[in-house]
Amino acid sequence: MKFLRDIPKDLLRGRAIVRIDLNSSDNWRLLCAGKTLKFLSQNAKAVLIISHTGRPNTNNPADFKKFSLKSRAGDISKLLRKEVVFLKDISEAERQFKNCESKKVFLLENLRFDSGEEKNDKVLAGKLALLGNYYVNEAFAVSHRANASVSAITKFIPSFAGFNFEDEINNLSKAIANPKKPLVVILGGGKSADKVGIIKFLKNKAKWFLLGGASANTLLQLSGVDMKDSLREKDPKILAQMKPLLKLKSILLPFDCKIDKREVLDIGELTAKEYAIKIGEAGTIIWAGPLGLFEKKKFAGGSLIVAKAIAKNKKSFSIVGGGETVEFLRKNKMDKYFDFVSTGGGAMLEFLAGNKLPGIEALNKNGKTN
Repeated sequence: MKFLRDIPKDLLRGRAIVRIDLNSSDNWRLLCAGKTLKFLSQNAKAVLIISHTGRPNTNNPADFKKFSLKSRAGDISKLLRKEVVFLKDISEAERQFKNCESKKVFLLENLRFDSGEEKNDKVLAGKLALLGNYYVNEAFAVSHRANASVSAITKFIPSFAGFNFEDEINNLSKAIANPKKPLVVILGGGKSADKVGIIKFLKNKAKWFLLGGASANTLLQLSGVDMKDSLREKDPKILAQMKPLLKLKSILLPFDCKIDKREVLDIGELTAKEYAIKIGEAGTIIWAGPLGLFEKKKFAGGSLIVAKAIAKNKKSFSIVGGGETVEFLRKNKMDKYFDFVSTGGGAMLEFLAGNKLPGIEALNKNGKTN
């Protein structure tokens, strides 16, 4: 893999295409890409930023307005302190960006307005690649998806991993390759299927898996507890994968909880305090997914106790990721207490589960400078 720090100076001065992730409730993912964007805007002949937001239905005209990136040009302009020109499509990019010589920064419209993006279409990728002289992936959060702007594009143009992308790989690798013991993994959130892989992959390395959210609800249901209307997994195939996890002594499940009507919406205070004790003894901590419905203050208590326990453990190496978890930490001004905040949700979990990410594999195979 080639990193942006390795780029030859003559190539750097060409036109750069950089893939970032603008798919967040605020600008935190944009800020993570800031170092790369500033570096390119200062050194490249011109910069074309490509990205996406949401899952637009291209058969619904209203979605083209709802998910447009046009308003984000102002956010990027504020970050870079220079004008950002919005381009409505590739044809406009061909006219304005392809021959630009004046260090301008451009933002292309939502890539998902083209069905070829999520199909990893080589035709779309080729059109994008023809616009510039080199490509930079600074969108780790979508690199678990084989999209045209993440994977196929690297076959046509010299390709590099951005500064934050490199930090993602280094820090996540540090957490699982040879973690400082004991390793404690905290898993919550509204999805349970994406947590199975990380538990299986790290079951021989982790001292404890502290569960909340849908994962905990599902395992409690499988163990015979009536979880009533609580959010949990219903897919028989995934349930079959999860049931053997009940045999792992390293998995801790909530033994008290906060309930609203017929739903468990947070771990209880006693469970949170027990989790805090395990966290206090940890050498490495990985956290993905809030432990309750944090949007409502009365169901944010479990996550808050866990976050404070991590902040208090000064000897550990701590990583957190996932849009909701980071949103919770930023809301409570606690993200600064973590050694690394990953931009990835699904991508981080896939990486930590030992799976190959299309975006990383593409850079490994095709990230050549000639």
